[in-house]
Amino acid sequence: MSLYITDECINCDVCEPVCPNEAIFMGELIYEIHPDLCTECVGHHDVPQCELFCPVDCIPHDPNHVESHDDLMEKYKKLIAQKNTSN
Repeated sequence: MSLYITDECINCDVCEPVCPNEAIFMGELIYEIHPDLCTECVGHHDVPQCELFCPVDCIPHDPNHVESHDDLMEKYKKLIAQKNTSN
């Protein structure tokens, strides 16, 4: 599953810099997570860093983007390959 940021977000700026996939960005009112880039930190860390550091606990799993651990690992591998190709 991808993660998403709820309306409880206080725009504290903690989540964006800890995202290894650069999936978090400032939306119109609050931070948002691009589901095509979110791997829940699979391939990078044991737990999602945005959830770990969020002071208001407003980053749950997104029921609209259900993915298995294997799916997230495959997405991670594709993202890394794309990053290496563009460098």
